[in-house]
Amino acid sequence: MASSFLLFLLIFLSVSSFILLSESQKTSKPNRFILQLQKDPKTKLYVTNIYKRTPSQKVPFVVDLNGSLLWVTCEKSYRSSTYHAPRCHSTQCSRADSHYCHICSTRDGPGCHNNTCGVMSMNPVTGLTAMSELAQDVLSIQSTQGSNPGPMVRVPQFLFTCAPSLLLQRGLPSTVQGVAGLGHSLISLPTQLTSHFSSAGFAPIFALCLAPKGVMFFGDSPYYMLPNVDITRPLSYTPLIISPQGEYYMEVKSIKINDKDVPIDTALLSINKQGVGGTKLSTINPYTILHHSIFKAVTQFFSKELSAIPQVKPVAPFGVCFKSKSIKNSRVGLEVPNIDLVLHDKHVMWRIYGANSIVEAAPGVSCLAFVDGGMDNNGASIIIGAYQMENNLVQFDKARSRLGFSSSLLFYKTSCNNFNFTAIP
Repeated sequence: MASSFLLFLLIFLSVSSFILLSESQKTSKPNRFILQLQKDPKTKLYVTNIYKRTPSQKVPFVVDLNGSLLWVTCEKSYRSSTYHAPRCHSTQCSRADSHYCHICSTRDGPGCHNNTCGVMSMNPVTGLTAMSELAQDVLSIQSTQGSNPGPMVRVPQFLFTCAPSLLLQRGLPSTVQGVAGLGHSLISLPTQLTSHFSSAGFAPIFALCLAPKGVMFFGDSPYYMLPNVDITRPLSYTPLIISPQGEYYMEVKSIKINDKDVPIDTALLSINKQGVGGTKLSTINPYTILHHSIFKAVTQFFSKELSAIPQVKPVAPFGVCFKSKSIKNSRVGLEVPNIDLVLHDKHVMWRIYGANSIVEAAPGVSCLAFVDGGMDNNGASIIIGAYQMENNLVQFDKARSRLGFSSSLLFYKTSCNNFNFTAIP
């Protein structure tokens, strides 16, 4: 009887230990990731280093918020023992929406195989496109608990394209080897992370915190900046709109300056049946671009509100500039009128303070950091540029179809430069 009881006890303890170990392994799986961002001083584009290949190698990419995929040049120095090019009509081709069989006339190698999937890659600055080979290889990314870097985690069969080097020839920083797309597509970086780590409770959410040394988060909040500030607490939300091309939009109903309505053609703020109009967000455009009629109304209204400050000859590409020494400094930049983007509800506004509305374009010259987009009616009427998003947390929550925005983090005595990239031992 005693031996039977002991046997039962041993079996019970073994099963319990197995269950506890299994649960521990489940909970230990990472569900948040980070990438460090650096602003290229010449192009004003944001660059991140991503570890790819076997053996692992750090590869610099330009971050394109609306890009549909990750592409890299493979012609010269791509060496990896885990590189694989899926065959035509494979499942991988379907995921990449590829209907073209790639043919290569030179010798086999990364980016050059016959009967593989052909996919178009694009330089987002110049708009130049080129047929590329769909490929798979290892991608490694750093996990986080929200405040420090954690262990590197592997995605063994990450889909990307091997693109010709001609795509790098204009518009991009000389140091980069490709572009990392964050857009709404099946093979963008956020979507593939969501797909691979879904069993670990990974949420289809990512967030940008742009700064000269900023950070990008993948997965749900909280996110912390030094000194222990949860930068998701001040988030406000508006519906996230995704275009048929997988680009990210939000609804702007009106614009206010100093709490006064700017008279603009509100029809331009809506997306029509042809997909024209509305407000898009972009990391490729350094400054916010406004349709000419909106630009004219905003600059005139802003100048009127700041009529006591002497204007000077504009510095391209801006339209209104002032003497820097005539503008007072404040804790959130220069002391100038606030610009409010009134969103889906009149009580929900994205406030743009002086730190994000005024830029020093030349020594002693500060300009309103908005650019005239002309009368072109083929795209968005407003494109929110990277400068207006700097030191703002901008969260793309595809799980709840909402866009979160914090306005300036400088009010909370922190900034997007303040993520603690010191790993916990």
